[in-house]
Amino acid sequence: MSDGGVPKRPVDDCAVLAGGLEGDRQRDLRYHGGPDRAVSLYSADLIRRLQAEGHPIVSGAIGENLTLTGIDWTMMVPGALLRVGGVSLELTAYAAPCKKIASAFAAEYFVRVSQKVHPGWSRLYARVLAPGRIARGDRVIVEESA
Repeated sequence: MSDGGVPKRPVDDCAVLAGGLEGDRQRDLRYHGGPDRAVSLYSADLIRRLQAEGHPIVSGAIGENLTLTGIDWTMMVPGALLRVGGVSLELTAYAAPCKKIASAFAAEYFVRVSQKVHPGWSRLYARVLAPGRIARGDRVIVEESA
């Protein structure tokens, strides 16, 4: 959660609505939020690998709403469907990084999570297909894109 911008602070549970997570806000709606960018997702496993490279990144530091553990990130592509607890999401696009997340990276190398520069390391945006509540530890099921 955030009152705008980064980092996003962890919560134990929350409602996920068509416009995103209840209580969360984005500062720049030109690039964040809206129905096709309602939820931002990233991998806890990739965060650990980035930390091993020397980056000071932590969960929420790059603006992800959901930090997922144990997910095969190669399946996380636009068009893929996810079920997180009772919520259904459709991945819509890779999230381009910006300088506002630079402090999460050694030498402020924020393009380390750019799909164009480092394919497979990007955050993703999702639209909410079925709203509901999610909680820390909810099961995540990924379905391949059509």
